[in-house]
Amino acid sequence: MIAMKRPALGFIALCAAFSLCVSPAFSEAPPEPEGYRLDNYHAPTPATLKGATVLDTPQAFELWSAKQAVFIDALSRPPKPEGLPKNAVWRDPKRFDIPGSIWLPDTGFGELSEPMARYFEQGLARASGDDKAKPLVFYCRTNCWASWNAAKRALTLGYRNVLWYPPGADGWEQAGHPLEERQPEPRE
Repeated sequence: MIAMKRPALGFIALCAAFSLCVSPAFSEAPPEPEGYRLDNYHAPTPATLKGATVLDTPQAFELWSAKQAVFIDALSRPPKPEGLPKNAVWRDPKRFDIPGSIWLPDTGFGELSEPMARYFEQGLARASGDDKAKPLVFYCRTNCWASWNAAKRALTLGYRNVLWYPPGADGWEQAGHPLEERQPEPRE
């Protein structure tokens, strides 16, 4: 009887050790905040966005293939590195996006300056053809709050068909879908 208990204890210990190793991969997504995310933008995102439809990669690809929605990238532009000599030439890294999308960088921060809020509103108006019922798919990268914030902001602006694609360009590329180089929409 003692011999039977030891293998069982060993099995239980093995299962417990295994669960400690894999549990972060299956951990629950954080809850939705009341307002916008204000810091640590590259972190796990909620599984939901109240008022919006959350898409997985096959759903996003289907909408894109049928040209049934406008795709909007909210990823921020990388800042110029600190300590760069004054006479050094700085070139922004290339951004590769879902083909046909528009890039409205820096519009996914929790707080926007008045000029940035205007840039976002005008960008959405152009992208939707001033149609607040037009389907708009917001994305950036996996574990990126910028797209969540931007989609939430679109809802507050009265857009009625807001879709959020959490895997972003990373998930799109991992699925083998095409990307193309993208430049940000001009700021006026």
